Amino acid sequence: MPNPISYQVRNHIGVITLDNPPVNALSVGKGVLQGILDAIKEGEHDTDVRMFLLIGGGKNFSGGADITEFGKPPAPGMANLRDLLAYMDTVTKPMVAALSGPTMGGGLELALGTHYRVAIAGCQIGLPEVKLGILPGAGGTQRLPRLVGAKTAVAMITTGDPVDTDRAKVLGIVDEVVTGDLMAGALDYCKRLLKEGKPVRRTSALATAVDGDPDAFFTAERARIAKEFRGYPAPLECLACVEASVKLPFEDAMRFERQRFEVLVATTESKSLRHAFFAERAANKIDDVPEDTPVRQIRSAAVIGAGTMGGGIAMNFVNAGIPVKVLEATQERLDKGFDIIRNNYGATVAKGRLTQEAMDKRMGLLEGVLTYDQLKDADIIIEAVFEEMDVKKTVFREMDAVAKPGAILATNTSTLDIDEIAAVTARPGDVIGLHFFSPANVMRLLEIVRGAKTAHDVIATSMKLARTIKKVGVLVGVCDGFVGNRMVHAYFREAGFLIEEGALPQQVDRVMEEFGFAMGPFRVSDLAGLDIGWAIRKRQAATRNPAERYTAIGDRICELGRFGQKTGAGYYRYEPGNRKPIPDPEIEALIVQASKDAGIARRDISDQEILERCMYQLVNVGAQLLDERIAQRASDIDIVYLYGYGFPRFRGGPMFYADTVGLPAVAEAMARYAPIGPQWKPAALLAKLAAEGGRFNR
Repeated sequence: MPNPISYQVRNHIGVITLDNPPVNALSVGKGVLQGILDAIKEGEHDTDVRMFLLIGGGKNFSGGADITEFGKPPAPGMANLRDLLAYMDTVTKPMVAALSGPTMGGGLELALGTHYRVAIAGCQIGLPEVKLGILPGAGGTQRLPRLVGAKTAVAMITTGDPVDTDRAKVLGIVDEVVTGDLMAGALDYCKRLLKEGKPVRRTSALATAVDGDPDAFFTAERARIAKEFRGYPAPLECLACVEASVKLPFEDAMRFERQRFEVLVATTESKSLRHAFFAERAANKIDDVPEDTPVRQIRSAAVIGAGTMGGGIAMNFVNAGIPVKVLEATQERLDKGFDIIRNNYGATVAKGRLTQEAMDKRMGLLEGVLTYDQLKDADIIIEAVFEEMDVKKTVFREMDAVAKPGAILATNTSTLDIDEIAAVTARPGDVIGLHFFSPANVMRLLEIVRGAKTAHDVIATSMKLARTIKKVGVLVGVCDGFVGNRMVHAYFREAGFLIEEGALPQQVDRVMEEFGFAMGPFRVSDLAGLDIGWAIRKRQAATRNPAERYTAIGDRICELGRFGQKTGAGYYRYEPGNRKPIPDPEIEALIVQASKDAGIARRDISDQEILERCMYQLVNVGAQLLDERIAQRASDIDIVYLYGYGFPRFRGGPMFYADTVGLPAVAEAMARYAPIGPQWKPAALLAKLAAEGGRFNR
């Protein structure tokens, strides 16, 4: 194993270089921390060494701890970060850290244990542990507040958001900004400190500053954080540790921090967030498409359709610097679509999150066109037209006729058969589904749908493209609704059955919102527009199995002209200019009558039943998708739901949530609900794993 730490003495400066690519993770098992400790001890006893410089090899100082080591027993004979920092607090020679790239988590904690810090422009410096459901466990909640004060430390640690080099300099995290070569600049800084005789300056010896009365400050922050981070225990624990930095001696506060870390790392919320972290990375791995598969170059794009979806898709490309041609049938439609894009960017500029110059540059990458022939040079063409098979086929015939050889032809369909669409072209290997979620310029999920004949390099290119346009790509197979919509259909169907049997929309929504969703199913339906689903159901009526249970409540609401928020009434009613849902006695009466007409005796339904029936329908359909190989792995399904459907991140996704409940318990509940209908027959994979005491996510 290559030595991850190198040490050399340069002009009385002991230079310690971290070399553990790709991000210089502070791995215990690889001896990174032990290597730093050994180098410091060597320099401490070397009379020629008057100062230490810690610097990262490669592009960054350190991205932090190796989280694959969380929960594992300590490596015997190897120092951990707490051991190293405790020793660094006894070192009598000044230490400087030279920061570059993302300096995160344990990497920043290591830097805070030194006495001075320099950084190159472009650094991102932060403590993001809260995003994994934990807190900085090696003094981050103690040393950072002593440098920047309680208020700033609380903001940084409870959100996990980093600051850049300039902000870090203002806050006092960084003592000097280095331009040019970091090593040269850092060595010059060290020489200056030596010349000026600067002493050791321990962060642990400082006091944490608080504006005003500490008790009042922390009481107010506790109330704010409890409301803002509902369902997440880590932010409140982070706050408690910062409070300890004010009220306890350093050593006592360090012990408190460690105790709270150990509590958090064992929580379901932390395990769920760490699962999501690894699941996102696993989604990039495709069983039959090697990572070194050559990809096609995407230097230009085209989008067919300038509506809400088409415009949002186009924005993703120009945000990434890729020029886009947008095709519409008329100039009027183009102008309308471009006005919407311009207004979207304008709103971002008004909020200070985008400069006018950047907006103008992005708008300059857009070109409206009126004929298919003008798309002939595009590297990828994405259709975003009406969700109707015949319309899609017509568009793809036109795309096939004009697209250059090697161009990728993509459909934004959310439900339709990719193979049927590809079959109308002479190049089915170039056809793929790119299912963007609305609003396409905001939602991070991109469901990438492979057809039976989609070429491997088209899949690899699409996965890379997702990262380029800052999406989380998940590869899925062809079926009605793919992964996300096939599952969500079962979720909404069960919610409809629940109100037909005795619940009311506000009870179902409350239960799911208390579980962690931003909105329950009926509030979501009102927001999306009830007329959309109604139109689909009317088209499906002729082919619906008459033996299949069907609830007409949604149809009856639409027949009253209640289409949701846009008409001021749906499952709820809404006051003008206010999105707050108001339960409506008229809807309650309609639901009660619908139950009577269906011959269903209404009953009291518990919150627990609502939660289990909605969640376990998601889980069972997810298991079916794994059985059918529509989804490659359970964690891919979790990512689809975390990024596309607002599933609470602290639950880890529907399949991971089922694992935390225990699959035997899920199967037992499904057996209890079996009399309700055939949808409660467990998928083969679920039944097998439950019998074995297994898990979806191994």
